Amino acid sequence: MANTFNELLKGNEIWVKSTTESTPDLFDSMAEGQHPQFLWIGCADSRVPAEEITNSLPGSIFVQRNVANMVVHTDYNLLSVVNYAVKALHVKHIIICGHYGCGGVKAAMSNDSYGLLDNWIVHIKNVYQIHQQELEAIEDLVEREHRFIELNVKEQVNNVSKLSFIQEEWKQGEFPYIHGWVFNIENGKLQNLNHTVNTTDHLDPVFKYK
Repeated sequence: MANTFNELLKGNEIWVKSTTESTPDLFDSMAEGQHPQFLWIGCADSRVPAEEITNSLPGSIFVQRNVANMVVHTDYNLLSVVNYAVKALHVKHIIICGHYGCGGVKAAMSNDSYGLLDNWIVHIKNVYQIHQQELEAIEDLVEREHRFIELNVKEQVNNVSKLSFIQEEWKQGEFPYIHGWVFNIENGKLQNLNHTVNTTDHLDPVFKYK
């Protein structure tokens, strides 16, 4: 754990030395440009670093993170990242990755107020409302929370599918594939929710562009 910012700088020196020894050409390759095959939309939680939990090298994954891995259609930061990933970098796969123990999801399950954050949490609450009947039939609160996290990931997969420029890409071919995963902090394992899409077939007709 870094107690001061200077420890982060020292950590960087150690990382550079170790990386240079294990992968001598990595920095030269990175300097030439990035060619990631994956876009990762994950939670901002510090315990879920995309490259580390997938054992990937720098340059492998283009990353966008926010509280509770949400895809909000008025979030122009996220929209710009996704657009650049598919239009300029031509990523083949988009991964929405939630995680058990997500603070944003826990907040959305409560009636507590968190000030400014409430305006973001309302998007998560909207997912709860969609699946309220299923969720409230689960008596165990931990199990309910886990199911909510899974359903939230699936809804964000669907939200990416509703983007007009994603549908433009699908008219040209099969990519990108959009996948829903969950990370289990307790054991470090990723779980595939088997919710993968690369067409608009699963969408209500009102969300399909000509």
